[in-house]
Amino acid sequence: MQVSFRKILLGSLIAATFSLPAAAEIKVGVVDIAKLFEESPQAKVVQESLKAEFGPRLQQLIAQEQALKTRNDKYQKDLATMAADQRTKAEKDLRDSAREIERKKAELQDDSNAKRQEEMNKLQRLLFGEVREYAKAQNFDVVIAEGVIYTTPAIDITAAVLASLQSRAPKPAAGAAPAPAKPPAKP
Repeated sequence: MQVSFRKILLGSLIAATFSLPAAAEIKVGVVDIAKLFEESPQAKVVQESLKAEFGPRLQQLIAQEQALKTRNDKYQKDLATMAADQRTKAEKDLRDSAREIERKKAELQDDSNAKRQEEMNKLQRLLFGEVREYAKAQNFDVVIAEGVIYTTPAIDITAAVLASLQSRAPKPAAGAAPAPAKPPAKP
């Protein structure tokens, strides 16, 4: 008689489930991490920081591209009246400028991706820590984040964690309108 390991494991799990006392209920919560990444004040600070750091370089590149387009348009217009050596020099200048802009674009993309990844990793650690703290304070046994297809609002703790994050966010500068705080969800 052969008994598979899977059958033994399944039997053990079923036996363990029926042997649990009725009072040992497990408190489960679900959190939408993507929503925390989108709506938390800390995420908004990261987004604004990245925009402030890389926005000027992006604007400069856009201006350089526009200037190159203007130079190319002028070249196209003057092409018929240019001497061969002038045409060759203008083409080389346009080509070199286009390469320089492409190099700067790639550099900006690499720099911004690296910084974004670094900041998102920090933010992820902060958000996960906040979820853990909230779960411990509210005596949750399990909090599920990704891979949830459906959950009832009764076990969704996203709003409560978001409210906690908002309470820890730096206060806005004078003259700025405060963000409305959402009431915590009841677990």
